[in-house]
Amino acid sequence: MRADKNTKKKKKWLRVTGIILLVLFIGVGVYAYSVYRSLTNAVETMHHPIDRAKSDKRVEEVSLQNKQPFSVLLLGVDQRKGDKGRSDTMIVLSINPKLNSVKMLSIPRDTRTEIIGKGTEDKINHAYAFGNEEMAMNTVENFLDIPIDYFVKVNMEGFKDIVDAVGGITVDNDLDFSQGGYHFPKGQVTLDGKKALAFTRMRHEDPRGDFGRQLRQREIIQGVLSEGASLSSLTKYQTIFAALGNNVRTNLTFDQMMDIQKNYRSAAGNVEQMTVKGSGTKINGIYYYIVPGDEKQRIQSELKTQLETK
Repeated sequence: MRADKNTKKKKKWLRVTGIILLVLFIGVGVYAYSVYRSLTNAVETMHHPIDRAKSDKRVEEVSLQNKQPFSVLLLGVDQRKGDKGRSDTMIVLSINPKLNSVKMLSIPRDTRTEIIGKGTEDKINHAYAFGNEEMAMNTVENFLDIPIDYFVKVNMEGFKDIVDAVGGITVDNDLDFSQGGYHFPKGQVTLDGKKALAFTRMRHEDPRGDFGRQLRQREIIQGVLSEGASLSSLTKYQTIFAALGNNVRTNLTFDQMMDIQKNYRSAAGNVEQMTVKGSGTKINGIYYYIVPGDEKQRIQSELKTQLETK
């Protein structure tokens, strides 16, 4: 009798446990589906095809499924109502999964170069204003003599929404300054969206000029990536995806993003920052940043090595 009672109790607990596990499984499945749908909706909004099938410097389009090295042009555009703006931030990311590395090159926005498709020499950040993403990609491609495969454009005016969506970020500030009504002391600084925007826009008080601004922009980007990858961000996914959908445009498709996440994820932990060395001068009363020929060759050689498929 006692054995029968024990057997019944065990079966009862097994049923209860099974029901609990089933409920949890369904709950996780519903949550995962909700995340997936929110992500796909955001990516559909972000996706912006352009009239450029592939880079002119590639014989065949790069294959992310086959883990080939590729490059991305990150454009930070100060876009406001009624004005598409200029690309105040131009960062080239070259990713090589075999070398397990990412090289991040910030191009000074005042760099004087040929604007491909315009037939003139001008500041490199004017390429976007003249001919949108296509002209910006073609101009950077010509300047660096490497293929530019994809672009990601971020509306810097709306970037504050992305910072707020991840719950704010913490950056390592190396310069005491004030900007936009905010004071930023040296050391660890916690920023909300509005403070982050002011933090990236300061340039004139920095003795390093545009280079200091680039450093702060990279701090903000890395801060967003760090917070976005944290477990706490899982509860904010709808807000994060909505902010991305409203402020980011890219020619990467959903499937390509999934391939990058699957095949290139480990390389993201090894980011090496590159800088462009040159000097400022005025031509016809306009300030330009001039990059010497040997410096261009050094940068081009390093990036070409990074994008080799061997």
